[in-house]
Amino acid sequence: MPDDQDAPTSDELDAAWCWDREDALPRRPAMTAFRRRTRLHQARWREARAIPIGTQPYLPVEGRPVRLVGSRMPLEYGRETGANLLTPGALASARARTAFVERHQSFDHQRLWADLLSSEALSFNLFGDLATDPAAADRALHALVPDAPGRVAEVRFAHSPGRLDPAWLNSLRAFDAAFVLDRGDGTRGIVAVDVKYHERLAREQPKPQNLWRNLEVAGRSGAFASEDIDAFTGRGEFAELWLEHLLLLSMLQHEAGAWTWGRYLVVHPAANPDIAGLVARYRERLADGTTFATLTLEDVVASGALPGQTARLVQERYVPG
Repeated sequence: MPDDQDAPTSDELDAAWCWDREDALPRRPAMTAFRRRTRLHQARWREARAIPIGTQPYLPVEGRPVRLVGSRMPLEYGRETGANLLTPGALASARARTAFVERHQSFDHQRLWADLLSSEALSFNLFGDLATDPAAADRALHALVPDAPGRVAEVRFAHSPGRLDPAWLNSLRAFDAAFVLDRGDGTRGIVAVDVKYHERLAREQPKPQNLWRNLEVAGRSGAFASEDIDAFTGRGEFAELWLEHLLLLSMLQHEAGAWTWGRYLVVHPAANPDIAGLVARYRERLADGTTFATLTLEDVVASGALPGQTARLVQERYVPG
């Protein structure tokens, strides 16, 4: 695994329009190196394909400062060409998903179409081909999650069963991708996927006004020891993982009884030290980990689950070396 000694030089970053102060994380040299390395790799991937360079902001405004960003492409170019999506299936899935709006959804269209570091785009690049072929999706999911019951009936993206609905989690959280399983008995299962790429560790505060619902779902689930709940309810590093895991658990607890099996799966680069450490610490806090799993991006690519061309293109773009 690369370390901070493999960090790009400032000259390399400057030459590729990849110097970004937000990539520098105090007292975390390995994470700083990872963020700079991945940003530069994406810029070079773009340059090698003669894709024009993007900007900050995504849409320049006349009379306001604009800077070039090597890890972006122009927003309108990205929308028109779909160049941030690696295969026809990924692009078709992205266009299909952005053609409709789930109630109360928040979806960053700019990052999807123009930001090469976007985990939203990576989600479509990994699983978009599978969404157009249920049989391939079923084979892929069972290669990645062998104990998933039933067969894959559908692949969804940027999906929530119901935002701001207390029947679920009463939140705006959603899954990057979701494999819906037909269990053959009239009920469904789900593998809810959270995809990480360039993201860093961030401390967040779950909304205090929603604490009642979070605790209700957590308590019913049996996944969390009572003595550890305080580690999740206050401001801390686990907030995002916990809330998305709770969203899955709320589906399994819904009074309709439609969802009878589920797992929350986090996919991340092995070389991202922040996320790799975070998911390991989260797992250690679980009293029952059967509804939580992780896979590295490298393992997904090497698993044989993805179509051959998809695996090759994802490897080339997102797994340097």
